[in-house]
Amino acid sequence: MVNPISPERSETVELIVDTGAVYTIVPKDILEALKIDRRGSRVFQTVNKQKIERDIGVAVVEYLDAVAGTNVIFGEENDVPVLGVTTLEELGLEVDPISKQLKPTVLYLL
Repeated sequence: MVNPISPERSETVELIVDTGAVYTIVPKDILEALKIDRRGSRVFQTVNKQKIERDIGVAVVEYLDAVAGTNVIFGEENDVPVLGVTTLEELGLEVDPISKQLKPTVLYLL
């Protein structure tokens, strides 16, 4: 995870890849340590239909040779840190269902 304004601020973060999750959730203490600016908040619905509000920001995510700017959710204490499908697509990656590894995807420009 990299601060897009101050690239010298970076940290390796372990995230669970979840193709069912739209957004990437990173613990807020990590994003705060990187000085990622909060750019607003959004209301989300949990799987048990509870509505919760979380702050959002923009970070740079790097995985192997792939780099992308992406929205990140400031995760609270009980939020699971995940790499969501939007970030995967921005990185040009997909999950191989057989090997369960990330691999480059075909990118279409239409």
